[in-house]
Formats: sequence, structure tokens, C-alpha cells
Amino acid sequence: MSFRRISIVAAVALLALTLAGGVARAQGGGTVADFTLKTAANADVSLKSYAGNKAVVVVFLNPACAFSRLYQERLASLSSSYRSKGVQFLFVNVPIFLDAPGTAAPGEVELPTLADPSQQVDNLLGITKTEEAVVLQPVAGGFAIRYRGAIDDNPQVAGSVQQYYLKQALDNVLAGRPVGGEAKRATGCLIKQ
Repeated sequence: MSFRRISIVAAVALLALTLAGGVARAQGGGTVADFTLKTAANADVSLKSYAGNKAVVVVFLNPACAFSRLYQERLASLSSSYRSKGVQFLFVNVPIFLDAPGTAAPGEVELPTLADPSQQVDNLLGITKTEEAVVLQPVAGGFAIRYRGAIDDNPQVAGSVQQYYLKQALDNVLAGRPVGGEAKRATGCLIKQ
């Protein structure tokens, strides 16, 4: 075989593996057995306590991140809309590369956040940015990851959103359909590891 043919075969194989990895990530891939987070009152909240729900959405944010503040109302609305459909939202406050303390401005919605002092959950779920959401669905032996990615396609202007990625993923999970498509990369602040 010539060097050129070997190069073409290797390139095609690499492309196939990359595409397969993207589809596996978009449609989830992997399961999570359990994890525990802390409330503001230092009480434990475990993932397995939501095994009776149809889905659990874990969203990572930080009040010092401008993107987190831009998503507050949208996330509160989604949480409220899907609660009656059996979906539980968990908002995890993660550290970011910004030293300024973050607080909600007057009139801003403030979401009830959970703490993950050891950062086990963002590491477990492979999250690197705030405003990244993970949809988990209860299955035998844990929770299957059905979606991991952006909430929508416009973090800055809620009224200009064209694609509601998280909403579409939830609707597909609740209807028993595969999430499909490639996960969209979240726009947010980098999580400090």
C-alpha cells in the first residue's frame, strides 16, 4: 500500500472515530450511580433521592459570572414549567476564575443553589463551564446521561433565542425519544479546578 493510501485510510478512520464520539456525547453516554450535594443549611441532597422523577437536570452556575445572571430567569422558568412533568432541577454553584463576589442585582431572580465543596459532580459529569446543563434519566443502576451542553443558542438576549437545546432535550426524554443531534457547547465562565 502506498503512503498516500495509508494516510487516506488513517484520516477516514480518525474522522469516523471523531463523529462516533460526538454522537455518543450528544446522546448521552454513560451512567452516574449517585452523588451528594449540600444545601445552604448544610443538609445533604443525593441524586438517588430523585430516582422517582422522570429526569433530573443539573445546571452549573456561579453568581459572579455574568452569563449565570443572564440565565437566572430562563432557568427559573424552565424549572417551574417542567416540575409538574416530573423533572427536578439542581443548580450547582461552582468556583470560577473570577475573584469578585457574585450577588444578584436588585430585581434579579436568585436560584436556590447547592454546593459541591469537593467538586466531585462537575468532574464526574465532565463539565468545564458554567451554564452547562446535564439531563439525567433514572435507569436501573443509576442515572443515564441523556444530554450535556448549552441551554440555548443565545446566552445574552433571551428574546433572541432561536434554538432551545435543553428544552428540546427534555421534551425528547419525556416522550421516550433519543435526544439526537450533537451537544451544543455552552457559553459561560470557566470552572476553576
